[in-house]
Amino acid sequence: MDETSQHCGYVAIVGRPNVGKSTLLNYLLGQKVSITSRKPQTTRHQVLGILTEGSEQIIFVDTPGMHKEQGKAINRYMNRTANSALAHVDLILFVVDRMRWTPEDDMVFRAVKAADAPVALVINKIDMLDGRDELLPYSEKLMMGDDFDGLFPISALSKKDLTPLRQYLGAQMPHGPHFFPEEQVTDRTERFLAAELIREKIVRQLGDELPYTTAVEIESFKQEGRVLHIDALIYVERAGQKAIMIGEKGSRLRSIGTDARKDMEHAFDTKVMLKLWVKVKSGWSDDDRALRSLGFDER
Repeated sequence: MDETSQHCGYVAIVGRPNVGKSTLLNYLLGQKVSITSRKPQTTRHQVLGILTEGSEQIIFVDTPGMHKEQGKAINRYMNRTANSALAHVDLILFVVDRMRWTPEDDMVFRAVKAADAPVALVINKIDMLDGRDELLPYSEKLMMGDDFDGLFPISALSKKDLTPLRQYLGAQMPHGPHFFPEEQVTDRTERFLAAELIREKIVRQLGDELPYTTAVEIESFKQEGRVLHIDALIYVERAGQKAIMIGEKGSRLRSIGTDARKDMEHAFDTKVMLKLWVKVKSGWSDDDRALRSLGFDER
C-alpha cells in the first residue's frame, strides 16, 4: 500500500477505575489484549492495542484508572502511568460510567484538558440505565462547556452503539505511514499476557478477599513440541493471604490455574501446561525496587 494514502495515530483511553476502558479496547480490537474484571484498578500497566484495517492504523493506549488514593507506591505508579499516556497522542477518549460523575472523574477531566489533544467523551454502560430519558439532558449538560470534541453513549460490554465511535476514530487519524505490521495487535509479549491472564483470574475469583495485594511473575515460558510450558509465581504480602490463594487442599489455586490455562490456549493457539506457585513477598506493593523487578515500568 502506498504510504501517502495511509492514516495512523495514537488514541489514549483514560478514565477513573472500573469504567470499562479495557472492555472497550478489547472490543475495538476484536480480541483480548487487556484484562478485565468488575473490580476497580484491574489494569495496572499501559498496554498498546493496535488496530489495522485497510489504510487505517489506530494505536490505542489502555491505561490504569486514575484514582485519588496515593498511599502506596503501586498507586502512585498507576497514576503516573495513566498521566504519561496523555503526552504525544492524537486523540483522547475520556470514558465515564453512565451518569455517575465523581471527584475522580473531575481529576481525570483536569488531566485531559491540560493535554494537547482533542478529547471525546465516551459515556459507557448505558445498557445499565433504567431508561434513556435522562441521558439526553445529561449529555447536553456535559457538552455545554465546549470541552469535548465529540460525545458517544455506548455499552462496550454488550457491544451497543459502537459504530459511530469507530467511524469517528478512523476520521481523526492523521495522514502518515503505519508504525506496526498489519498482523501485530499489541506491543506486549506473550509472557506479559500470560501473567496478566493469571492475575485476571485471581482478581475475578478473590478480588474481595485479596484486594490488589497480588502480583504475578513468569519464571519459565518454553514451547516444547506442541505444548507451551509456563511456570508462574504468584506473590502475596502476608502468610494468611498465601493460605487464601492456595485454598483448601489447593482447590483455589487449581481453579485459578484451570481458568487461566484455558484462556492461554485460546490466546496462544497451543496446548498449555501451566504450573503455579505462591510466595510471600512482604510489602512489594509499596517498594519501588520490587515494583520494577515485577515489570512495573513507566513506559
